[in-house]
Amino acid sequence: MQKIGTFTKLLTYAGLLLVWFPIFAPLLLTLMFFVEEQVFQLDYLMPAELFLFALGGSLLLLWAAIRMRSRIKIIGWGLGVAVVMLVGGQALAVATGLASGETAPDGWEWALVMASLAIYTLAIIANGVGGIQLLGDQIKREKISQP
Repeated sequence: MQKIGTFTKLLTYAGLLLVWFPIFAPLLLTLMFFVEEQVFQLDYLMPAELFLFALGGSLLLLWAAIRMRSRIKIIGWGLGVAVVMLVGGQALAVATGLASGETAPDGWEWALVMASLAIYTLAIIANGVGGIQLLGDQIKREKISQP
């Protein structure tokens, strides 16, 4: 088995940090606001607003996965689905008039855009899980390669 290099570990750790940031940031801010104001307000759009973090982290995880030849499919598919769902959801919001306010935020248009956002968020979570699995693979390979 090949030895896992420090650069691959660095790619994995940085990728994990960036991928999970858009997921945990709104949850942490919601918790802080709830503790201070006693009001529950979850910004469900924040994972999409922080897409560049998720994109950068997913690319780093994909690079590490390619270097290790492990977990390429889950990370690659997660990245592809996330990009398609985010861009597709935004295009749908513009096409249906939701983005401009021309259409009221209800009905099938709203449901479709929200489903797109939910699938995007799940794809980012899948990338995070794939990154954790990649980290586990690195730890296993290091234990095997040690005498």
